[in-house]
Amino acid sequence: MFQSQLVRLLFGTALTLFITTPALAQTPDLVVYTYDSFNSEWGPGPVVFKRFEEHCGCTVKVIAPGDSGTVLSRTILEKANPKADVLLGVNNSEAYRSFQHNIWEPYRSPNLKHVASELQLDPQHRVTPFDHGYIAFVYDSETLPNPPQSLEALTDPSLKSKIVIESPRTSSPGLSFLHWTIAAYGEDGYLDYWNRLKPNLLTITDGWSAAYGMFTRGEVPIVLSYVTSPAYHLEYEKTERYKTVLFKEGMFRQIEFAGILKGAKHPERARQFIDFMLTAGFQDAIPLTNWMFPAAPHSPLPDSFRIVPKPEKHLTLDGGRIEAKNADWLRAWSRTMAD
Repeated sequence: MFQSQLVRLLFGTALTLFITTPALAQTPDLVVYTYDSFNSEWGPGPVVFKRFEEHCGCTVKVIAPGDSGTVLSRTILEKANPKADVLLGVNNSEAYRSFQHNIWEPYRSPNLKHVASELQLDPQHRVTPFDHGYIAFVYDSETLPNPPQSLEALTDPSLKSKIVIESPRTSSPGLSFLHWTIAAYGEDGYLDYWNRLKPNLLTITDGWSAAYGMFTRGEVPIVLSYVTSPAYHLEYEKTERYKTVLFKEGMFRQIEFAGILKGAKHPERARQFIDFMLTAGFQDAIPLTNWMFPAAPHSPLPDSFRIVPKPEKHLTLDGGRIEAKNADWLRAWSRTMAD
């Protein structure tokens, strides 16, 4: 019961790939693409999209075909004839890929005044931040009493086949982890790091839900997730068994964005949604449904977040560098992992 409830309850699973509100018998006034776990039954989607419908007196159609990388790829393929008005759930590692394809209609929301400047990475306002956090390795303290304290420690032979991660080609945390290793080891050293890490990876999944499901079923004691994940277990399972460690090299921050698609059929409604996204009606739902920090906080964090460690050092990559090099990094990573 615990395992099945967790896999469904945390950030959602593939069981709910396409959720809309009952009002969608009508022609929608806004179409939103997002990733599957955001719009799962226990994710933020059902809450925030309903609140927006009540706010605007309109209907919203939500399409969630997979992880964020899958959604972005679909949007890029459709850019000549976009099927959605808003894409919600592109992170900072993916955003620069999206800029190359010119899919966004810039919009600067007046509510950006509530968002810290360090989260506003795009001066052209093609995308708007709605939450942020840090990717991290979560471990089971009952089966791994001495967890790794650094990226390098993840390569220790004692952890052979004990780690599960997500693919950087299809997954938001997976791509952020690839960028984390580049930030820590440089372009001259990150592939050597992956070669050392490879024996310790039981598998690489396409998305977060599959990886975290393996972890909660006890198939591995370590999973690539988020620094906030242990707060979920405390909030809903009343346990501090699952923990995370701040790595010595520094943590890699992930910021999630939404934006209006160029050629959107409902641009005014899309701008209204971006404005709403930075209000309490949206932001207050983030901590206990998407398990991230709100970008425009209006209320104190839930008590369960007290166990979330706060990184004092974080790593990042320059956006222009990601935009220029990401395709090459992914090809090199794929060759390395295929050997």
